[in-house]
Amino acid sequence: MSQPLSAPAAHFTKILEDQLARARRLAQDDGFTDYGALDRLIVGVCGGDGIGPAITAQSERVLKLLLRGEIAAGKVEFRTIDSLTIERRAAENRAIPGETLKELKACHVILKGPTTTPRAGDPWPNIESANVAMRKELDLFANVRPVKVPDQGIDWVFFRENTEGAYAAGSLGLEVGDVAVDFTIATTAGCRRLIRAAFEHAKKTGRDRVSIVTKANVIKTTDGKFLAIAKEIAKDYPGITMDDWYVDIVAAKLVDPKRRRDFQVLALPNLYGDIITDEAAEFQGGVGTAGSANIGARYAMFEAIHGSAPRMVEEGRDIYADPCSMLRASVMLLEHIGRGAQAGDLERALDICSFEEKRLQITGRDTGCTCAEFADYVCSKLTTV
Repeated sequence: MSQPLSAPAAHFTKILEDQLARARRLAQDDGFTDYGALDRLIVGVCGGDGIGPAITAQSERVLKLLLRGEIAAGKVEFRTIDSLTIERRAAENRAIPGETLKELKACHVILKGPTTTPRAGDPWPNIESANVAMRKELDLFANVRPVKVPDQGIDWVFFRENTEGAYAAGSLGLEVGDVAVDFTIATTAGCRRLIRAAFEHAKKTGRDRVSIVTKANVIKTTDGKFLAIAKEIAKDYPGITMDDWYVDIVAAKLVDPKRRRDFQVLALPNLYGDIITDEAAEFQGGVGTAGSANIGARYAMFEAIHGSAPRMVEEGRDIYADPCSMLRASVMLLEHIGRGAQAGDLERALDICSFEEKRLQITGRDTGCTCAEFADYVCSKLTTV
């Protein structure tokens, strides 16, 4: 006997109604925060859990050093938000506790350490990823992840759509008999703002190619919309070449020494961006070396792209965690708030420490330096302090 479809149909209808309402809200969004016009810029520092507090503390220290003049003048304020731990989230059975969300929304930009997302077998309730929840709550639609390896000619910037795709309703799938169904979401406004941000970045930084990555030959509706909108937007940027790639081919070409130098700025739907940027980070030394920006119209959040590594904490090795991911994210934070000189200084210091001198090595164990020692090394190379 077949299972009645009324309940699944109602479930799907509710998802569709919510997404249509969201699409209407997106279409009405206007403008971005003008950080230069703020009397006081508030930077929230959210250490997260696992190794998050250890590596985030080092980035906070470096940022405060670079911005010490503005802090003293009252133009920049740092606020500590220490309640986004797995223990607190589990106790409230929420991806982001209510009071924590209020604290986050009181800031203009957020420096966020890794947070634990429970999985099957963990001693925690099955709560949503704090990252996914924050991107939704703050509408952080663009996940920007740069990867740079100068001696290999790699200088990539990935623009991953952050609030739609397979993650928009990732916890709302359903099973009907022997069939399991999940949902992939793409809105016109959501695709448009992400792709335009990628082209604007290329224009601003003097790059002349934007590569659109989809699987539009198979995922014809949502990926097809993403690609069609990209072709439309590309017409507004005559000095920039747009090409399009299937995600599986991009995964292969990133490891091709002859072809990977051709990539500059890449724009991808959510799931593909998650996977491809982790692959790309391996060229730079692994996910521990890569930071990312999560950009919205009102808020922005900057973080590592890796997880909370609870095993390192259990083994007492969190003090040896690599802080480069958070330090690279700090470069992006400085760029985003218009402190380009400090951003360039920090990026140059990181390049010297990571690629050129390499006087200190991070191994994740006592065979290498601590994250605090590496941050000291970076500070010694800053020229604007």
